[in-house]
Amino acid sequence: MIPHRIASLRLWMQKQGLHAFIIPSSDPHLSEYVAPHWQTRQWISGFTGSAGTVVVTLDKAGLWTDSRYFLQAEEQLRGTGIDLYRLMLPDTPSVAQFLCGQLAQGEVVGLDANLFCTAEVHDLERQLAQSGLSLSPIADPISTLWTDRPPLPEAPAFLHELCYAGRTIQQKLDLVRQATAAQGAEALLLSALDEIAWTLNLRGSDVHCNPVVVSYLVVTPTEAHLFIDDRKLTPPLAAALAEAAVTLHPYDSLLAWLSQAPLASILYDAAKTTYAVCQALPQGCRAVTAASPVALLKAVRNDQEIAGLHAAMQRDGVAMVRLLRWLQTAVPQGGISELTVDSQQCALRQAQPLYVGPSFDTIAGYGPHGAIVHYEATPESAVALEPHGLLLIDSGAQYLDATTDITRTVALGPLTPEERADYTLVLRGHVALSMAVFPEGTRGCQLDVLARLPLWQQRMNFLHGTGHGVGSFLNVHEGPHSIRREENPVTLRAGMVVTNEPGIYKAGQHGVRTENMLLVVPAGEGMFGNYLKFETVTLCPYDRSAIIVEWLTAEERAWIDAYHQRVYDTLAPSLDADERTWLFEATRPL
Repeated sequence: MIPHRIASLRLWMQKQGLHAFIIPSSDPHLSEYVAPHWQTRQWISGFTGSAGTVVVTLDKAGLWTDSRYFLQAEEQLRGTGIDLYRLMLPDTPSVAQFLCGQLAQGEVVGLDANLFCTAEVHDLERQLAQSGLSLSPIADPISTLWTDRPPLPEAPAFLHELCYAGRTIQQKLDLVRQATAAQGAEALLLSALDEIAWTLNLRGSDVHCNPVVVSYLVVTPTEAHLFIDDRKLTPPLAAALAEAAVTLHPYDSLLAWLSQAPLASILYDAAKTTYAVCQALPQGCRAVTAASPVALLKAVRNDQEIAGLHAAMQRDGVAMVRLLRWLQTAVPQGGISELTVDSQQCALRQAQPLYVGPSFDTIAGYGPHGAIVHYEATPESAVALEPHGLLLIDSGAQYLDATTDITRTVALGPLTPEERADYTLVLRGHVALSMAVFPEGTRGCQLDVLARLPLWQQRMNFLHGTGHGVGSFLNVHEGPHSIRREENPVTLRAGMVVTNEPGIYKAGQHGVRTENMLLVVPAGEGMFGNYLKFETVTLCPYDRSAIIVEWLTAEERAWIDAYHQRVYDTLAPSLDADERTWLFEATRPL
């Protein structure tokens, strides 16, 4: 099937005079996760990971993806004729380098102008030109080849109530207008679905696990224009938008509207706005390209959002404790697989108030599967759990008041010395970051080493980021802040939420990852200004049986003991007597 699709694409390329074509993972909103209608890269390659780029020439094909998906991509590309290119490894060429090495001077590379931001298009043009190649942006070519393509999402949207959002639509629009004016622009164009959802207290189910709605938004000093399929609008949502003076337009009318809009200047985030949209801006309209002000407004939570976060973490912690207790008794009895863990986890969360759905597909990887960073069990791949070794469970939930993301690696029975060593090293890095105190103005990349140092000292590392932002009943992966080795100029601020998830992955053996969500909070005044620290908001015990306690410093032991005491004190009132007994044992001092 995949070779046939690639052959059809090559025939189309030849008719168009193209010698290569680039297919990313994105949609017209440059989203990380996309609706089925835009899962073009998955359709052409069979690779189901969330990140990757396919390049097809007339005689070669390749997929570029990151370390989270190396093992998964290797399996899924087998027999397709598509080669795997592992990003961030020193011998891996970039897409541009590959094309320059494969194509002859004067040949043409095509891409969909709806799926690339302007900065990417211009950068690629520059690199290709150095080898005498040219770039041809084309509008949605795959639609002619993908005959059974899923339709655009049609599910209704809904209003995120004030008791969860903490600010009205009008209050948020006022903040957005102030921030836009501060950037020297008259209007703001938003394409990112999470930013539109936050601004308008708008939620939906257009993207799997992400409660966003396919739409565009333009905010001017006196107006707001929402481009959306009007079939999605329920009466309460339509009334709320009308009250905030939001004018509605058909979703597919944005480009035509922009080309005629009487705007003197417009601000847009060049990394979040497609080439096709930018090309539609009217002549004479001054473009102001800068980071979207909504990203930062959204990242710093208000008091109501923080209260909702704590409440959701308490409910999520109860579900996690029940899962871990169930594993301890169910695995020795047999008949439990990785898929069973997923279904049990979902059932336990579903029983909690305000639950909407998962925030991403559960990763339950036993033994060697734990080394596949974004492993997803299928009926074909799922293995039975046995009462020994490590099980890695990375999961999360969407509640009306918050989004959760947690990873626990669990000993299902006796562990090897190597498994216990790896678990302890990861935990030490995780605790070191949790304990961090840092001055205002600190960037996440300046803290990243804290989580990696225990691993580096043993000549080990992980290639994914250490921490990402998490939305408030929004996307599980959000910015603009992060904790990773790569430079990110956004500083950490009180009210931000970020994950803490170092790991070790040994192909064919096991994987270990420990993840909590952290809230940035004030730490008081100190030398040269104010300081910040992290409050761990996730509530779930670590696996004491996997820890080599002698490797911990006194400070690390004290932190773990204090955290475990808080987990018990917070969750115990919501548990029955047997569950409290289990949790008391799981959280007793090291």
